[in-house]
Amino acid sequence: MSIDIKTARKAAHLARIRVDEGDLPALASELSTMLAMMEQLNEVDVEGVEPMTSVTPMRLKRRADVVTDGEMPAKILSNAPDAREGFFAVPKVVE
Repeated sequence: MSIDIKTARKAAHLARIRVDEGDLPALASELSTMLAMMEQLNEVDVEGVEPMTSVTPMRLKRRADVVTDGEMPAKILSNAPDAREGFFAVPKVVE
């Protein structure tokens, strides 16, 4: 599939980018090259290949899903501009 100048102009408009009229032929050529690469990738046989999230098979480290207080509330609240009774104090914004 080949992209003409009219289609390149429309693609630039939809992408909200300004392209000078003199640069449209180069843009059309680049878009055509990209589409040719995509068509070439569509020819690859991927039947039976599982989708991957990484090149190396590895699992993320897991931890127990346990609710804690962070084990250092005093240290955390020391950064607060205003803390009361073990909580962050914030100004009232809704009346």
